[in-house]
Amino acid sequence: MRKCPICERGELVKAEDIILELDGYVFVVKGERCNSCNEEIPMEEETKRIVIASKRLGIWPEPLKLYRQLSKSGNGLVFRIPADIEKQLKLDDETEISITKIGNKIVISPEKA
Repeated sequence: MRKCPICERGELVKAEDIILELDGYVFVVKGERCNSCNEEIPMEEETKRIVIASKRLGIWPEPLKLYRQLSKSGNGLVFRIPADIEKQLKLDDETEISITKIGNKIVISPEKA
């Protein structure tokens, strides 16, 4: 048995009932589960199978890439979030967001209250 890479206390034991959920679809896969912290690690082959099935179902998340022009506002720059993304993420004018710079990319995420 292998040690759990997450908690480093428990041992990984075989599991055949790991639940993965993607866009409302539930997949049951094989893998390993820590007998201490219950962290689950699906087998690589099982994960690949889920990706293929998800693409076939049309639910595999494709990266969204939009192009927008920045506007000047006071001493800073602003951009508009399209209405369809606003609805999908349930954003409104009171939603707090985090802005993270990773290399030369900007990641904007809504903060859960």
